[in-house]
Amino acid sequence: MYCTYILKCSDNSLYVGCTNNLEKRIVEHNSGKRGAHYTRIRRPVELLHSEMFDTLIEARRREKEIKGWRREKKLILINS
Repeated sequence: MYCTYILKCSDNSLYVGCTNNLEKRIVEHNSGKRGAHYTRIRRPVELLHSEMFDTLIEARRREKEIKGWRREKKLILINS
């Protein structure tokens, strides 16, 4: 299973990513050297939303779709 997720960073910005191990990836974003540069300089991060998919292709497709949205639309998804 693969997961597309949205994080809230310490500066209140939103980060969208995908992974096959969500718990591990959040730990990496918050503490490890393997976290994305964007989140590494905006720690701590908090998980706001996640969606599960059977394939990496589906998860990446959804990640790309959400990344193309304005912040307001992302917040509507998070709050729904």
